[in-house]
Amino acid sequence: MPLIDVGSADWDAKVLRSPIPVIVDFWAPWCPWCKRLEPDFESLSNGYAGRLVFAKVNVEQYPEIAEKYGVQGLPTLKMICSGRPVGEIVGYLPKDALKNQLDRMLAAYDQCLKQSSPLQK
Repeated sequence: MPLIDVGSADWDAKVLRSPIPVIVDFWAPWCPWCKRLEPDFESLSNGYAGRLVFAKVNVEQYPEIAEKYGVQGLPTLKMICSGRPVGEIVGYLPKDALKNQLDRMLAAYDQCLKQSSPLQK
């Protein structure tokens, strides 16, 4: 699945109810570290197809989502499993370090599924 943009209207459907984990990039157009992360985040999204959804939320357009999830610094990446945040990366990481962190989060995904149940509609 390619990189997707999400907002208030489709957050529940595309993120909280996703059958596979979602890594969400909280970003803003004025953030230089967000701009630096963007090509790596997009590039990595291709290698995780079917295992991890890559989503982006513009915090200027959807501050309510960022506030709800306690985003205080940019960029912030949050992994969502069964509707719950289970991992977080705050700040810029080079591509290899980011991939390592994503792999570690995915390794814990099976455990997350065993301990979580999807949100009720």
